[in-house]
Amino acid sequence: MGREIAKVIGTGGGGWLDRSTRQEEENSLRAIDGMTLNPQSVVADIGAGTGFYTFKVAEKVPKGKIYAVELQDAFVAELKERSQELGLSNVKVVKGGAKSINVPDTSLDLAFMVDVYHELEYPREMLQAIHRALKPDGKLLLLEYRAEDPKVPIRELHKMTAQQVKEELEANGFKLFKREDSLPIQHFLMFEKTEGR
Repeated sequence: MGREIAKVIGTGGGGWLDRSTRQEEENSLRAIDGMTLNPQSVVADIGAGTGFYTFKVAEKVPKGKIYAVELQDAFVAELKERSQELGLSNVKVVKGGAKSINVPDTSLDLAFMVDVYHELEYPREMLQAIHRALKPDGKLLLLEYRAEDPKVPIRELHKMTAQQVKEELEANGFKLFKREDSLPIQHFLMFEKTEGR
């Protein structure tokens, strides 16, 4: 849809994902508050990386579950190790594919991607997989660096406009449910499923 797909950040970028300034730069805790989770929520962190968001969200769903879905083997191993170290029995690490998230159909209250969607090699197929995995009232949240703001210090290919996100998701069975503009450098765009997919 007129957008060049960015290259996936490799496992060598793990240090950047876990940088000590990330909370200050992105306000991840505010983003998590905006997810409106309850203790029983079943969630998927798609493109979980090192688990920066996974383990924070896991604390919010003690009676639920969070799938940490990751494509890269080194991150999969790290996620498993860290979840064991932290003793989080509600974290399930899943090896995802380029076109699949490998979680059960109609199982998720929320799926989210943090600065991941723009890197998906097959965005249409992944959105279809997420659509299937969501419960009828399930939501999909995308956090993406704001391309509209030249001051956001991220390479252009790793940023997206809200309009581009909206157009792509509406073409693939989703409609905008909630938009928040309170994060420092990212869009907060939550979508719901539309019928007929």
